[in-house]
Amino acid sequence: MASLKVHHIGYLVKKIDKAIASFTGLGYQITQHTLRDDIRKVDICFLEKDGYRIELVSPVSEDSVVTGLMKKYKNSPYHICYETEDYESAYEELTANGFIAIDTLTPAPALQNKEVVFLTNASMGMIELIK
Repeated sequence: MASLKVHHIGYLVKKIDKAIASFTGLGYQITQHTLRDDIRKVDICFLEKDGYRIELVSPVSEDSVVTGLMKKYKNSPYHICYETEDYESAYEELTANGFIAIDTLTPAPALQNKEVVFLTNASMGMIELIK
């Protein structure tokens, strides 16, 4: 398998300001203030503690890509994001090993417009892969 390094854990939240207050109360530091991703219709904020980076993701409209997930899972972690030096090999190996892409490569404003794709696996759920 191509080398995958954890970039962050995606954490779905209904009210991003309240979630930020709760996480900072636990000692997390904001590493990227809240910004709007108009492609996915979400607000995103990155925080970090003890080397762990989390991405708070909050829907801003009913047609957000995470609105359905929010209704089902409420406030909870919902994906692990990986980065790799060889995107094509990693993507090929993931799809050969049961991961199915649920979207296409799309710029991620919160990641300096690097392209990302989301994949899912029946045994472990959703991951995000940065190109």
